Amino acid sequence: MEDTRVGTLVFVGKDIMKAILGKKIGMTQMFQNDKVIPVTLIEAGPCKVVDKKTVARDGYEALQVGYEALPDKRKLKSQKGKEFRYVREFPINAGDTAVEAQDLTVSLFQEGDIVKVSGISKGKGYAGAVKKWGVHGRGASHGMKHEERTIGSVGMSFPERVTPGKKMAGRMGSDRVTLKSVKIIKIDPEKNMLIVRGAIPGRPGTLLEIRTA
Repeated sequence: MEDTRVGTLVFVGKDIMKAILGKKIGMTQMFQNDKVIPVTLIEAGPCKVVDKKTVARDGYEALQVGYEALPDKRKLKSQKGKEFRYVREFPINAGDTAVEAQDLTVSLFQEGDIVKVSGISKGKGYAGAVKKWGVHGRGASHGMKHEERTIGSVGMSFPERVTPGKKMAGRMGSDRVTLKSVKIIKIDPEKNMLIVRGAIPGRPGTLLEIRTA
């Protein structure tokens, strides 16, 4: 078994679980190999491992991670007894990872790492099928009126009803989105900053889960 030490965390096992919580700050651009690339700034951690789920006790293996400590003076009634504003779980392989310390920082990652990033996308409210699903609408030839953005027929002669899963108008956005193969461009441990290539789901301030792909 390999003993790998990263910051204040000790991982023992073949597969090193790298995971952290953070918040999206916004997008900008930077130069890489004489080319301008779009990047997203993420303030990640520091996080604390608050619990380790085990098969014997809980039926599964996972690390429970807390992010953004809550000061006692500013806690709401619903937050009494809570130490962190956000608590999430990251699954680990049974018996493959042992945690010795409690802190998770951006030092877990290295520049060039490929990670998965999960977050809640921007909410767009109620949207028609043209915007939500990309349907092309109906023609604008002679005889058509107020039909440019309609979806046309939604049923059939049999079974004479709208079948489940039909793409129609409705709420758009505010869904959990996971991006795979996101590359870490730069890490700033002093500012708890991760800079990744491309766009990340959500508005500035969205909670993000970053973990190895």
